[in-house]
Amino acid sequence: MKTILLTPNLLMTRKLESIFLLTDKEKEAISNLPIKTMALLSGQDISKVSDQPTKCCLIIEGFTCSYKLTAEGKRQIMSLFIPGDIPDLQSLHLPYLDMNIASITPCLLGFIEHDDMHNICEHNPRLYAAFWRETLVCASITREWLLNTGQRQGYSRIAHLLCELMVRLKAVGLAKEATFVMPVTQAELGDSTGLTPIHVNRVLQALRADGLIHSNKNQITVPDWEKLKEAGEFDSLYLYLVEEPH
Repeated sequence: MKTILLTPNLLMTRKLESIFLLTDKEKEAISNLPIKTMALLSGQDISKVSDQPTKCCLIIEGFTCSYKLTAEGKRQIMSLFIPGDIPDLQSLHLPYLDMNIASITPCLLGFIEHDDMHNICEHNPRLYAAFWRETLVCASITREWLLNTGQRQGYSRIAHLLCELMVRLKAVGLAKEATFVMPVTQAELGDSTGLTPIHVNRVLQALRADGLIHSNKNQITVPDWEKLKEAGEFDSLYLYLVEEPH
């Protein structure tokens, strides 16, 4: 699945600019950052619990997720990552990973050596703040997901997740007007929201019947944004965007 026509470096810049104002010098430094790319099929692990990465992984195309497993093998998806995200940014400062990261669609990934990340920040100190803010925003999203899964009803959980994905994709220029690509299966939506695939299917049917979404293969169109926001109790405050996309 192709989702972008941006270079990895430009995509990285666009994502950081959605939450942090960059100077021209900082943009130029990012444009010169060495990034090695690798294609991956869907359903493949990128890294696993206890791994000790020496590189950060930039999502260039496709969707990935972080997840954890119970002793019985039940999966809880902790986060969904879209192009521009760096799901293992914490590995710059923590010695090992406490989560698994996997592709959920065919992906193109970019790998950036930790040494190069530290070097670019040493020469551009404000980039430390930019990457730190990105890490804090990820933590904020996790807190919102905890509330979503723990306290909202299934209808609101799915509506909220759709709202979040639409806003995040728009922030990096990957959603046009009211339509966005959402190649997440019903099983993956269930693992993200604590619902069974059957329950997810019923909720999606209800959202369509209520006129809150239209779907065509892996595309979602939102005919009434305000109604979907209301159904999902969605407020983009927790995404800390410099400017919410319209």
